[in-house]
Amino acid sequence: MSAKRRTPARRWGQVLAASLLLGTTAVLAPPGTATASPLGDGLALTPPMGFNNWNSTHCEADFDDALIRGIADIFVSRGLKDAGYTYVNLDDCWALPHRAPNGDLVPDPVRFPHGIKAVADYVHAKGLKFGIYSSAGTKTCNPAGFPGALGHEQQDANLFASWGVDYLKYDNCNNQGVGAIERYTKMRDALRATGRPIVFAICEWGTNDPWQWGKGVGHLWRTTIDINDSWASVFSIMKQNTAHAAHAGPGHWNDPDMLEVGNGGMTATEYRSHFSLWSMMAAPLLIGADLRKVSPETFEILGNRDVIAIDQDPLGVQGVPIRSENGLTVFVKPLADGDKAVALFNENETPARIETTAAEIGLPQASGYRLRDLWAHTDGHTTGRISALVPGHGTAVYRIGADRHWFQQPPALDGAAEVELSYAQALPVVAPGTPAAYTTTLANLGGAPVHGVRAHLTGPPDWSIRATSKPGTPLLPESEEFRTTWQVSAPPGTPPGRYPVTATFTYLTPKHGTLTTTYQSEAVVPELPVLGTRYLSDVLWLRSSNGWGPVEKDRANGQRIAGDGGPLTLRGVTYAKGLGTHAPASVEYFTGGSCSQVRAVVGVDDGRTGAVTFEVWADGERIHDSGVLTQADPPAPLNADISGAKAVRLVVTDGGNGTAGDHADWADLTITC
Repeated sequence: MSAKRRTPARRWGQVLAASLLLGTTAVLAPPGTATASPLGDGLALTPPMGFNNWNSTHCEADFDDALIRGIADIFVSRGLKDAGYTYVNLDDCWALPHRAPNGDLVPDPVRFPHGIKAVADYVHAKGLKFGIYSSAGTKTCNPAGFPGALGHEQQDANLFASWGVDYLKYDNCNNQGVGAIERYTKMRDALRATGRPIVFAICEWGTNDPWQWGKGVGHLWRTTIDINDSWASVFSIMKQNTAHAAHAGPGHWNDPDMLEVGNGGMTATEYRSHFSLWSMMAAPLLIGADLRKVSPETFEILGNRDVIAIDQDPLGVQGVPIRSENGLTVFVKPLADGDKAVALFNENETPARIETTAAEIGLPQASGYRLRDLWAHTDGHTTGRISALVPGHGTAVYRIGADRHWFQQPPALDGAAEVELSYAQALPVVAPGTPAAYTTTLANLGGAPVHGVRAHLTGPPDWSIRATSKPGTPLLPESEEFRTTWQVSAPPGTPPGRYPVTATFTYLTPKHGTLTTTYQSEAVVPELPVLGTRYLSDVLWLRSSNGWGPVEKDRANGQRIAGDGGPLTLRGVTYAKGLGTHAPASVEYFTGGSCSQVRAVVGVDDGRTGAVTFEVWADGERIHDSGVLTQADPPAPLNADISGAKAVRLVVTDGGNGTAGDHADWADLTITC
């Protein structure tokens, strides 16, 4: 947790520079090398894994003894402990606002009626470890003003050790201007003096470049501001954290903050990317969701042992991008056994094919390579090519290594189902009653042919799907592709939403017999335009993204959860209808070529300090740009001609001063069709 402040994201070019630097340092460690912790204590030789309550509870009432015990129980019962999750950690608000007469911290008797040691003992009895929170200041970050450890370092460290604490997250609020290195080193020394092995997590938000001095002071250090449960936050933090890859290694890790997987603000694809990218970056994996409430899919993501093995690889190298073009990035992470982990990351909003080769990622030349898909959990072989159609905001992750026995695995295949798009970056829209064209593709990446290939495309039971070209071929040679075209129709009256479309391929190999591979796609059924003028806050959007918290309907953005913002207010005038956003933001609507105009009054919400621009895009082309607006500027009228457009996107960008306070209101927002 940190004070709520934001800084501009570092340029993506820094990330590539970091990859060059990394190429001359950590990646030169020979396979199997075990590196000691710089603190010499043997702790955190791989990135810590566990749980912290902050992202799901903050200081709300459900942060209590029952939560912590419940998480420990779930770690054991759902296999997370066996997967490597070890630490069950408390965050802020566990104490009373005042110390005891002897100066000791006092646990909140409502939240923790049996005290902290009792909770730690319960966690330890499960074979897990226990963590706690403090701040390197006079008070913690919460406005209630819980006591920090500045000036009480040894007393607090002794108390933590007496309770059985194994991990300390040490924040940066109310630091009284004392230098960061001095404050964090003093707590390091206090922890050492207790004689208890305690992982020390420096949480000063990257303000004082902790990657430059944290090695030897702490076991991990935050590189950025707080994460929040939005794609914009995950993406921005990932870019910043990657730039510091050369500073990470066993016992000293860059920390891009805790996981948001399962908290509900992102799609399953985005959560898989979040987990994949954190693992490629050798980041600590601290679950931030209340596991008592999450879906089975959340457990599937968090429990992916193939991906966890990449994060926990003992070589301890942080992966870096080796190529990034047009929003498509290839990440590589060397592994202790000589393999490489490869992540194909699509930062765009729509599917895109990403390819690399064994030579590009630095593997030695070989006649064949073993290739494991870490999300599909399937093995195959390739002659060197790695390729995947990656969904928008998606990440495909592979483990690849040279293998003299590559031929014992079936050829690796790259399959997909793609819709014919009306413009670049469009969603796969299938309007009810209007046929859409899909194409299935199967590419053979291996060194042997496959036989008897048959393609199938399926969707919801009442949809019409028929092949418009041959759905099968007797032979698919190595390095070749097989395509089939399809016509897909959703019946009139289909409710708006996202619907699965699945491509399934069956094929034969001499050694493995009949095999089946499946690739998921989707169709987006829109709400059809209604004649007349309507408020857009009453219309279902196709998709939305927001820089902080969700896009709000008929309210200003409040940053964290839906409904936490105030009324839309511009220069003292309150508006009942509109959208509350925060840069960077995008909200898209289906117009189907039958709408003509978007109108609004736009500006920075009262009381904010941001600078933003408001844009309107029609079928991928920008047709309106407000120019930079600040809170000092009067609200600006917006009138955009969208005639003929099939989709319209409302965009808010940062005005050039960073995304602090960029609460952007689209007031009286209407569309005419």
